[in-house]
Amino acid sequence: MKCILSVLILLVSINVTQAQVKLEKIESSRLGDTREIKIQLPRGYGSDKNKTYPLFVVFDGDYLFEAVVGNTDYYAYWEDMPEAIVVGINQFDKRYDDCLYSEQNSLPIESGASFFEFVGMELIPYIQNKYKVGNFKVAVGHGETANFINYFLLKPQPIFQGYIAMSPVLAPGMISFLPGQLSKTVSKIFYYLSYTNNDIGSVKDMAKVLNQDMATVNNKNVVYKYQGFEGPSHYSVPAHALPNAIETIFSVYKPISKQEYQDVILKLEDSPVAYLEAKYQSIYDLFGIKKPILVNDFRAIAAAIEKKEAFEYFERLGDLARDAYPETLLGNYYLARFYEETGDSKRAMKTYQSAYILKEIGGITKDLVLEKAEAIKTDFGY
Repeated sequence: MKCILSVLILLVSINVTQAQVKLEKIESSRLGDTREIKIQLPRGYGSDKNKTYPLFVVFDGDYLFEAVVGNTDYYAYWEDMPEAIVVGINQFDKRYDDCLYSEQNSLPIESGASFFEFVGMELIPYIQNKYKVGNFKVAVGHGETANFINYFLLKPQPIFQGYIAMSPVLAPGMISFLPGQLSKTVSKIFYYLSYTNNDIGSVKDMAKVLNQDMATVNNKNVVYKYQGFEGPSHYSVPAHALPNAIETIFSVYKPISKQEYQDVILKLEDSPVAYLEAKYQSIYDLFGIKKPILVNDFRAIAAAIEKKEAFEYFERLGDLARDAYPETLLGNYYLARFYEETGDSKRAMKTYQSAYILKEIGGITKDLVLEKAEAIKTDFGY
């Protein structure tokens, strides 16, 4: 059902965004030729002059670009990932030459080496100079190009932080190159690998072998996910893989889920508020985006505080809520809960009362804070 839904979402999103696609041509000295690219800017592009966007570079852009655009547009609409700029490189009739590598050492040679330089030294600087690109970049490839994107990861300072490799036709040396490189990387890298049971035998076998070696990588800087699909053809697997890849790469950006709440937050031994702050700091560090803390995330942390009876953490949560939503009841409510549970009942009552003039938010109403204040007044006779 999830796969069917993903395909329907993709088709709808393509219709919405297709009219906004820009076609541009780049004169390349590396290729000695002109290369056509497709560019999709996000819906809110340009509304904030200081805002930058993650960049997706889509290889096989002649057929894969629209699939990536549909998914990124959909996930950004629901705030499960930041808005992103998507660039597709058209490789029709040039894929073999673009992906050419040496049979001796599995590294790009001749036209493949030229294409590698074109992407890193011409295409990306061109996009960065013309559009508001942030530091976070994702490479997307399928088949031969899913092998090619790995060459960027082998550089000492990779220009891509995220890699989506779908049914890769791997060069033999890649089996050892990737695990070795990822085991020692000091920068944050997100790597997604997938195949389908309907791939040819060599693709399936190589993907499985690579996964076995990747699974041994013990590096906290690496976020790795591997999926094998049953049913899709080699050419339809991107429709199934892309939603999973995006969810993996941008998992920290998503609102706190029920699973995250139960499996992570409730099991914390230290402050759940510190976890919330670290989550949003990670969003800034990775994507350069100062994302406001979502009201539902505040509610999840407050629920954890109540569940664990760790009421001392309400004070810091209240301070954060006041900063994030200063015109609402949220911050005062959490601070009042802190005073109430730590024995300062009079201050709790006054804080509840002062919240009455503020706006309601997230299920916290004026009636609720007044009831809380009146209950304290009755109990203590103030």
